[in-house]
Amino acid sequence: MKLTGWRHTASWTYLVMLMASLAALLVSFVLSAETLELARHPQAGLACDVNAVISCSTVANSWQSEFIRWGSLSFPNAFFGIAAESVFVTVAVIGLSRVKLPRWFAVAAWAGNLLAVAYAIWLFTQSVFVIQALCPWCLGLLASTLIQFMAMSHATFAVQNLPSHNTTLRTYYHLNIDLLVDVLILALFAALIFVKYGAALFAA
Repeated sequence: MKLTGWRHTASWTYLVMLMASLAALLVSFVLSAETLELARHPQAGLACDVNAVISCSTVANSWQSEFIRWGSLSFPNAFFGIAAESVFVTVAVIGLSRVKLPRWFAVAAWAGNLLAVAYAIWLFTQSVFVIQALCPWCLGLLASTLIQFMAMSHATFAVQNLPSHNTTLRTYYHLNIDLLVDVLILALFAALIFVKYGAALFAA
């Protein structure tokens, strides 16, 4: 039996995905602009350098910000973010048009989104525990990517019917358990930041 109710429709699920994808795309553009600014003026600070903990330039100058390399060339993560989020915006628009996606395309898009959110989580852990500095824009990208993935997962099951006839997932979404899980995941990331840094977040 298919899920019913406005929260399980293409209009709602893909609208949430579209808004999250647009937010992630905007953040990727900002991060790209900051990368170019640091390249032009390596010693200059950025507007979001607030203190020792909240420091975009510290994160941007780390090797993790240019993780993907080809020989002597390195590519800023933000550039890949622009490319990936443009694809997810397109998928969301197609979904809002109520187009039934081919099975292979729906699965590939979901898998790509899973890789994107896994990458965002890895960068978060590197920022918090290794670099030990936070970039507000990066945190915004993590939040929007998580919401994007949650919405796409919901749409893939409720609208695209993948995987089909899965009673566990149907119950999960029918009882709105996904909303609780979504909130708990976001709260967990926020708690990790406050437990790790505490008052240092607000130091001058």
